Amino acid sequence: MKAVSSSASNSQWRQTALRGVLGLGAVSILAACSGEPSAENQGMGGGMPPSPVTVAEVSLQSATQHVEYPGRIQGVREVEIRAQVAGILQERKYSEGEYVEKGQTLFQIDPEPFALALNSAEAALATAEANQAQAQNEWERVADLYENNAASTREFDQARASIAAANANLAQAQSNLKDAERNLRYARVEAPISGIAGIEALSEGNLISSGALLTNVVQTDQVRVHFAIPEKDGEIYRAYLKAASNQTPNAWVVFSDGETYSEMGTVNYINTSVNAATSQVEMRAQFPNENQELRSGQFVRVRITLQEFSSVALVDPSVVSQGPEGAQVFVINGSESAKAKPVVLGPIVDGQQVILSGLNDGDMLVVNGHVALADGAPVNVTNGD
Repeated sequence: MKAVSSSASNSQWRQTALRGVLGLGAVSILAACSGEPSAENQGMGGGMPPSPVTVAEVSLQSATQHVEYPGRIQGVREVEIRAQVAGILQERKYSEGEYVEKGQTLFQIDPEPFALALNSAEAALATAEANQAQAQNEWERVADLYENNAASTREFDQARASIAAANANLAQAQSNLKDAERNLRYARVEAPISGIAGIEALSEGNLISSGALLTNVVQTDQVRVHFAIPEKDGEIYRAYLKAASNQTPNAWVVFSDGETYSEMGTVNYINTSVNAATSQVEMRAQFPNENQELRSGQFVRVRITLQEFSSVALVDPSVVSQGPEGAQVFVINGSESAKAKPVVLGPIVDGQQVILSGLNDGDMLVVNGHVALADGAPVNVTNGD
């Protein structure tokens, strides 16, 4: 009997406990359905806290976009020095790679054959002059006799033909003399321009033909840099030149180490057509080079002014984000909330993003903490904290 009584007592206790648990669950469900906050939830603050941001005042200003393009240097004039007569190359009279003056002797071709030819031409001219003088005297004598009916028509015609032939022979002899003098002069190969003389193409002792390449001379007191820019940049540059018609289109040379050449040049050629193969516009700039610092064939970069802006904002590119209407920034204008403002972007100038429109003088631009912002979001300006 005691065992049965103990079992009944345990069963009653379990039923009582189960009713208690179910009652607490029902109370919790009813509380949840009523929408009343629990004591735990009532201890938390409602709404989004203000985002900490840093701002900077916008100041509209002018900006200039400079761009750089690869280019090659060429001398203003690059001349091939070629032999104008055939013969033995007797002597080189210049130092390779050195500056030579216009008219300076660079090579000497054996002059002896040309000197002998000149002597022969001079003798032939003397003979022609004597024959012409004799024919002239005979012509004058026969012409006088013919007028007095003392000479026949045949004699008159013969005298006239003789003087004509003598005059022609004299002209031929004079021309041959000039040709011989020229060939002797060409045996001394001179520099046609002042500049840097290149390496010899043929050494002394070679038998060369007329037209053989001997060396080259590059005029380097002025140099040209040939470069090309993309088609779109070409359109922008032409618009810039048109707007700045009273300004000189300046250019600068930048070396491979980043240093800028001390002398400023000018753009003196822009191709009117676009290269169909590269979609680029060929251009050329000219630079003074009195100190011979620039060398023909040297690879450099050319910097030009592509365009200029006025009354624009310059901001760090990171402050620009993308919104529903495209590029945007956030400003704080006398309130405690952020306002998204659509902006029109220009190029990057010296690491700063050009804002063409959308910002005004005095706008307080959010420069830090804008990544998670939304239009109208509360903010806490932390400048100076």
